[in-house]
Amino acid sequence: MTEEEKIASDNKQQNTDKRTLKRFHYSMDQAIEKPFNWLQMTRLISYMKPYSKDILPLAILGMLLSTAVRLIAPLLIGSYALDHIIESGDVNFLAIMVLVITGLYVVSWIGNTIRIKYMNKLGQLVIFDLRKGLFNHIQRLSHRFFDQRSAGSILVRITNDVNSLQDLFTNGVINLLMDIIMLIGIIVMLFFISPELTLAIMIVLPLMFFISTKLRRNIRRSWQDVRIKQSMINSHLNESIQGIRITQSYTQEKENIGFFNQMNEKNYEAWRNASQKSAMFRPFVEMSGAIGTGVLLWYGVHLIQIDALSIGQFFAFSLYIGMFWEPISRLGQVYNQLLVGMASSERIFEFLDEQPSVPEKNNAKKLKEVKGNIKFEDVEFAYDANRKALNNINLEMKEGQTVALVGHTGSGKSTIVNLISRFYDPTSGRVLLDGNDLRDIGLDSLREKVSIVLQDTFIFSGTILDNIRFGRPDASDQEVMEVAKTVGADKFIQQLHNGYETEVEERGNVLSVGERQLISFARALLADPRILILDEATASIDTETEQLIQRALKKLLHGRTAIMIAHRLSTIREADNIIVLEHGNILEQGNHQELIDQKGEYYGLVKSQFKVLDAG
Repeated sequence: MTEEEKIASDNKQQNTDKRTLKRFHYSMDQAIEKPFNWLQMTRLISYMKPYSKDILPLAILGMLLSTAVRLIAPLLIGSYALDHIIESGDVNFLAIMVLVITGLYVVSWIGNTIRIKYMNKLGQLVIFDLRKGLFNHIQRLSHRFFDQRSAGSILVRITNDVNSLQDLFTNGVINLLMDIIMLIGIIVMLFFISPELTLAIMIVLPLMFFISTKLRRNIRRSWQDVRIKQSMINSHLNESIQGIRITQSYTQEKENIGFFNQMNEKNYEAWRNASQKSAMFRPFVEMSGAIGTGVLLWYGVHLIQIDALSIGQFFAFSLYIGMFWEPISRLGQVYNQLLVGMASSERIFEFLDEQPSVPEKNNAKKLKEVKGNIKFEDVEFAYDANRKALNNINLEMKEGQTVALVGHTGSGKSTIVNLISRFYDPTSGRVLLDGNDLRDIGLDSLREKVSIVLQDTFIFSGTILDNIRFGRPDASDQEVMEVAKTVGADKFIQQLHNGYETEVEERGNVLSVGERQLISFARALLADPRILILDEATASIDTETEQLIQRALKKLLHGRTAIMIAHRLSTIREADNIIVLEHGNILEQGNHQELIDQKGEYYGLVKSQFKVLDAG
């Protein structure tokens, strides 16, 4: 490799690393810095409330049965059976105690079976409700919410974060209750047998409390970091799959793989770090248990020697001490589950607490009849503080008119149609429909009267019939076919192997861009809107198909208000009003001939476009 080639290779690698670093930071979800609080955990547990009268009581009953048996059995074995047999040598009593204790453990087994069955059922129902509620809420959020987040980031919260709560609901909550009851019961039994020995062993508890307090904040932050890294991976996977054709076209597979490997390594490190910190808790519990056992042997034997404790009591006390460290150890595991659940619930509740930036009033109007008169009064709009899209716009689109919006990219055309559909609200001023401020109209009521055909057509998985019917689910097959014929889609649909029943797969990849646009056009027209918005809708359709659509539009747009955005000026010559925009300002408006006669900006656009066509 020559020196020049080496320098060029190094520069390329440096630029790749910089782009990768920028993409890495862009993909990062922001950490949610909130203290661990039981109020939020209470909110999470409140999802169990609908099942608190039927399923939850059965699970608690099963838990209480097994817990009661485990608390009674050591006392029967040690203080009663063992001491009685040592003193009296009564073998028959031993046989009776064996049968009684065996029966108690059968009851414990039945209780555990009931607990596991109904807690699993409860956990699945809660996860179902939580995921359903989260998805339903996200469906109602405004476009600004989706502008600020990647699809992968949203996906990971609905799937991974909700799934991570499954163990908490199926095991964690009931185990927490069971272990707390068990601990209290064991402590009562220990004090009942020997208060002196119990106090001696409890010396190790302050040490455990101190250690767990120090660990829990670091553990919580570590699991939150894991969630962030998983969100990054999902976001990048979604982007990579969606953009695979562009990646391969520009031979950027190595850069993409390198970026993914970086995220994968960081995810691995985050998991390793969180797991190591979580794993530290159990050894500390076991160490504390070892210290407690040492105290038990040393001080317990002393109490036996001075006749302050019997051998049977010592044996029962030993059984309880063995049981004592078990729930403490499990509480550490449950606490880890709570930390993981807190990290996930913070991210879930962040979405659930998100309010639409386009709010709907409680007394919003329900539109029955819409004429289609649209008016902008002193409208300004900015996507953010540094990006103003519209400046003091005043315009009127009359009922039944076809209005065309023309201008260079970034002039404000799409912003105007977004405001008409109320995907955003004006920063100032107002948009009126038939004299009603859009902010006073119910969103569903408004959008039922508006249909949009976009340049980037989205086709859902399913049949062509289902895709056209999407905007009006109650439409008959015959109505769907009639609309398809009107827009010229019937011809290519009939040539497919299953006609209208053809499965188009995800995003309609089996169809050409033009075919997808025709389906989208038929979908919009089937909805029978009063207002029809065509955003570069004919950009990818050949001239012959476009002429077919133009002929159909003359019939279909009669009596409707239509707003068209088109860079191909030949498609808007028949518009009643053409509005020319530049940098969010209206430069001029009028019909095609009026604007040509003015020889202004529109005239220049037409002239330059025909020059390009002639040159081609």
